[in-house]
Amino acid sequence: MDQTTANVQSDTTAQAEVLDQSQQEQSVDFKTLIPQEYQEEKSLQNFSNMNDFVKSYLHSQKLVGADKIPLPNKLATKEDWDVVYSKLGRPETADGYKYELPKETKLDEATLKNFSEEAHKLGLLPGQAQGIIKYYNNLAEQNEQSQNVNVEASKANAEAELRKEFGPAYDLKIAQARNLAVNAFGNEFLRNTKLADGTPLGNSPEVIRAMATLAERMSEDSFVKGEGTAAMTVKEIDTEIETLTQPGSAYWDKSHVNHRKAVQEVQRLYQLKDNG
Repeated sequence: MDQTTANVQSDTTAQAEVLDQSQQEQSVDFKTLIPQEYQEEKSLQNFSNMNDFVKSYLHSQKLVGADKIPLPNKLATKEDWDVVYSKLGRPETADGYKYELPKETKLDEATLKNFSEEAHKLGLLPGQAQGIIKYYNNLAEQNEQSQNVNVEASKANAEAELRKEFGPAYDLKIAQARNLAVNAFGNEFLRNTKLADGTPLGNSPEVIRAMATLAERMSEDSFVKGEGTAAMTVKEIDTEIETLTQPGSAYWDKSHVNHRKAVQEVQRLYQLKDNG
């Protein structure tokens, strides 16, 4: 037998032995290789051969040195959770939170500082804190826009209501009411004090009406009168018309010396009422 033939037979024999060993391993019940006290461990029930078991063991060994974060249980202390928050990326102090907000932000420095302190206690990450602050800033802007719309609407409604009531005397009544209110309370108080429905005090028809009534009773005071000429309200016009047109008056008696004047005065009053 030459050397080449001997080598081929040797390799064939070695391969046969490896194959035979592999077949033997596969035929062996893996559970019989586990010590008696560990055979019922659930974590070992998934293995059917030594090869899979060794792979799993090597993989777990690689994870031993990994930077893992232990999950605190129900008995964990604040300090235990602080460790978790820090590893996740929470700033060391509340001052570490930085927010990207528009220049015209609705949140002042005091509000942001208080929020940062609370966020730090809760373990919020910077991205989470930024998201919450952005949400509330947008909400504040929407609320302000909505309030501005409501304020303008309340002003328009108040004006329409009072114009109908005061008629031609509207401008004078409003000027007198405003003079009284401003002198009594001040512009800032009237503008910033809100009723239950959010209407500024100075836009409330009830408040304006009350001020106008009070101003009328105090009309001798110069700070109430302001500038303007005397005018009649719708109610006063109706009363005057009723007086001029009562039965037996000059308005109905064409032979009366003041008949023409009475008719002209009534027409003027109706025109004044319509124009108001």
